[in-house]
Amino acid sequence: MSAVPEASRPVAAGPVTAVSRPLVRLSGVSKTFSNGTIALKDMTLDVGQGEFISLLGPSGCGKSTALRIIAGLGETSSGRLDWPTSEHNAAGQAEPEISFVFQEPTLMPWATVFENVWLPLRLKGVSRKAADEPVMEALSMVGLDQFRDAYPRELSGGMKMRVSIARALVTRPKLLLMDEPFAALDEITRFKLNNDLLRLWERFGWTVLFVTHSVYESVYLSSRIVVMAARPGRVVSDLPIDAPYPRDEDFRTSTVYNDYCRQASAALHAAMDARDHL
Repeated sequence: MSAVPEASRPVAAGPVTAVSRPLVRLSGVSKTFSNGTIALKDMTLDVGQGEFISLLGPSGCGKSTALRIIAGLGETSSGRLDWPTSEHNAAGQAEPEISFVFQEPTLMPWATVFENVWLPLRLKGVSRKAADEPVMEALSMVGLDQFRDAYPRELSGGMKMRVSIARALVTRPKLLLMDEPFAALDEITRFKLNNDLLRLWERFGWTVLFVTHSVYESVYLSSRIVVMAARPGRVVSDLPIDAPYPRDEDFRTSTVYNDYCRQASAALHAAMDARDHL
């Protein structure tokens, strides 16, 4: 398979910055569970400020485990997790500004849309009155400001995921971790949310680490695709996507997009072979 011709590679545009001082760095991170399963082995990854990185790999390659470790929801067995640019507390511990969007919306069914989005602020002691402005701003970002008093049972699957995203954005995170948030949605809704996510990323300059099984989704969204092999999970390929933002349906049907999809697909197949040869 040939690489994308240099002449056809547009200069990347968007909020991507250099990786010289990454927002987060994994250095030789390994994770072995109590049952002996080795989820990650010597995983090394720099996530630069403003990047949109997709973790692409087969089921069981440790993508979600890596996200949970970064989020502080799990510990490493060995290796280091560093936050070079984050503030530290009096004990010397990093205090990164992170939000996590899970595979399922995980909304409280008894609470309104407003109350679901308010939850992270409420846990920080922010009153409902003080939360009104940031919650409504977050709902406006995802196009749900008219549904503040609705309940989850009254929403479609795509709308529930928008609420989940709004809940993640209400704290104004610097790093947004997303674990296959659109996998269960139909293709039309998925495409729409892909476009909305990119629009918000470009507007606010977040850093996004996005887990997906989809080659096509990873190429469309990412400034960089990190391909992982399964068991033990590790990085086997790092593919920059040097296509400009904003991206739209013209990009989806372009030669450049198709070339990158072929490259990502070949890297994914190589990652699966790497597992088989262990």
